Amino acid sequence: MKKVIILGSKGMLGQELVRVFGSDDGYEVIAWDRDDADVRDKVELSEKIMDIMPDVIFNAVAYNAVDACEEDDEEYQKAKVLNGIFPGELASISKNIGATVVHYSTDYVFDGKRPVYKGTSKNPSCCGQRCDGCMYMGADDTLDYYAYHENDEAHPVSRYGRSKLMGEENVERVGGDYYIIRLSKLFGLPAESAEGKKSFFDVMLELGKKNDSVQAVDGETSKFTYAPDLAEKSKEIVEKNMDSGIYHVANEGAVTWYDGVVELYKIVGLDTKIEPVTPETFPRPAARPDSSVLKVTKIEPLRHYSEALEEYINDK
Repeated sequence: MKKVIILGSKGMLGQELVRVFGSDDGYEVIAWDRDDADVRDKVELSEKIMDIMPDVIFNAVAYNAVDACEEDDEEYQKAKVLNGIFPGELASISKNIGATVVHYSTDYVFDGKRPVYKGTSKNPSCCGQRCDGCMYMGADDTLDYYAYHENDEAHPVSRYGRSKLMGEENVERVGGDYYIIRLSKLFGLPAESAEGKKSFFDVMLELGKKNDSVQAVDGETSKFTYAPDLAEKSKEIVEKNMDSGIYHVANEGAVTWYDGVVELYKIVGLDTKIEPVTPETFPRPAARPDSSVLKVTKIEPLRHYSEALEEYINDK
């Protein structure tokens, strides 16, 4: 029986990882949230982990107050500790005991401009001319977006994005057996922890039921990621013993926030009017990339987000 530690076990993703591995008799699951382990104390955390000697450690701990850390230096420091410094420390602990570490990152490490492939490879960078059939365009070339590959250069436009990139770089620097999994627009059951947020779809569903009309940003194109699908794919990546590195895991379907609301209301049968607005309609301290679509190239792509969303709505 393999031992798996899941940090951030009461979060939106963490609880799904607990469910996926907990339902498999081949695993012993150790689920830790903030009351069980202080991830800011490397010595204490290292001792607790070494007492268990796990085979795999999942880091579902993250600071995700994007705007708060943009306008507040103390909040930014928290983001750097949890998103940037801690992942590297965890990777070091994992390497020392021969464990695999799985760390989750974000599409916000990209700036929304044309992708530039790093290193030498047959895979070219995007020339920026949006050529027909370009591998960087989406399945529907009428959509005005770029799709980022796993090995494209990262250029965050926010403090939050920089803190997440710092975490990626620290994990890579340590080396060992690791997976960095980037996701975007996560949705699923609300976190069990008191600090847990509702997903975008839950918020918009509540607003749609209370109002005759709602506004939704018709911009910031990316992919939604269903937490149960992400947890299942994470397990698959580990069990297949795939090469260490960065993996993009997101449900198919590159859309704006507005597109997502249209699909949501169609599924539930709401006739609430949806007004598309620009991102400037809702001024926020942190900049967001205009397009941060994750191109999935190393694994079998997940199902379309609309199918996952319908399942989520029907199972609630």
